[in-house]
Amino acid sequence: MRRFALAGILLCMSSLGLAYDSPVKADSPDRYTVEKGDTLWDISTTFLDSPWLWPEIWLANPQVKNPHLIYPGDVISLVYIDGQPRLMIANRGNSGRTIKLSPKIRVKPGESAIPAIPLGAVQSYLEGGHVFASEGQLNNAPYVFAAKDGKLASGAGDKIYARGNFAGQTLRFDVVRRGEQIVDPQTNEVLGLIGMDVGTISLSRVKAGIASIIVQDSKMEIKPGDRLVKQDASGLVTTFFPRAPSTPVEGIVTANLGNRKKISKFDTVVINKGNRESLRQGDILAIYRKTQLGFDPLANEQVVLPSERIGLVMVYRPFEKMSYGIVLSAKEDIEVGYILRSPQP
Repeated sequence: MRRFALAGILLCMSSLGLAYDSPVKADSPDRYTVEKGDTLWDISTTFLDSPWLWPEIWLANPQVKNPHLIYPGDVISLVYIDGQPRLMIANRGNSGRTIKLSPKIRVKPGESAIPAIPLGAVQSYLEGGHVFASEGQLNNAPYVFAAKDGKLASGAGDKIYARGNFAGQTLRFDVVRRGEQIVDPQTNEVLGLIGMDVGTISLSRVKAGIASIIVQDSKMEIKPGDRLVKQDASGLVTTFFPRAPSTPVEGIVTANLGNRKKISKFDTVVINKGNRESLRQGDILAIYRKTQLGFDPLANEQVVLPSERIGLVMVYRPFEKMSYGIVLSAKEDIEVGYILRSPQP
């Protein structure tokens, strides 16, 4: 078949400034019809050995309305142009037009376009929660100190009272509770304090330094000492497409937000790298086991065993000094302390 002959030629070619063997799987289909429930990562994995190279071989047509969206029913075709593999939309499911689309996915309410990853696995961490850069930042945030009628715990519809600096603040806040402190296992630097998502509130008025507040909704009971933070619009961003980091990165799986000893596919992990290391939404990192030793009885010595890649994680919410990432593939259970590196094709 012509496609496989061309794939052989690509073994010694350099594409888009990256020297690599053909990223196309030997058993890749020529065409694939997008189904409801698919994600961009699923489709990338169907065609490519290194799914994060998807943006490198995708063709875009800026003249097409909503060129950043892929819908169920769209037919994706693998073609070769000037000897190089390219993926494109051969048939638009809702209209039958032949167009070319970008793989960048923007999910908005009411849209049926496929997401980049299974959003249900990370929705709560995208919509709520907060990371404080330091203990001081936590302590400077406004805090709940009382509730109407002396209640010790409050929920949706209740009135509560808070103190703190509300000057120039918005009317809606997230309520968070002090959670785990994340410490870099390599440097012992405090990377952040996780604020657990408790609920949302609406500020009624501020008088004599005391804020009157109505609880809009609550995931758990709101108690004195809970902190108020401005709602973070960036936390709602769900636009990301898998890619390799722009610069080489090496980090560590620092914590598991699910608090389980073993980490598996679609679990969220904390990475000890963030914005300051130029990590972005969509960056893919390869997961390796911690360094292991094996004993050579003939040489009577300990030998460092080769490092093996066992999975991939995608950054979906970077903070200043740390990031949240979703495990997209795992050949075995992952543990805190496993090594993360920029992926190699």
